[in-house]
Amino acid sequence: MNFSERIIQLKLNKKLLQKDIADAIGVTARNYQRYEKGEQQPTLPIVIKLADYFNVSIDYLVGRTDNPNINK
Repeated sequence: MNFSERIIQLKLNKKLLQKDIADAIGVTARNYQRYEKGEQQPTLPIVIKLADYFNVSIDYLVGRTDNPNINK
């Protein structure tokens, strides 16, 4: 899975809305939508916020591992 697929899956698993996630990490809903569509790559600080928000590792978010707890 790539980054976009990971955040979509995490969102669906937790039954969240894009706006809720965007508000929590400090971006606009439109920017978050771009991350999900793969139209824009988030900055490192945003990736860190997403990993913290979803309680997974950055390696998991970016597809380097399928274990969400490795390197957490």
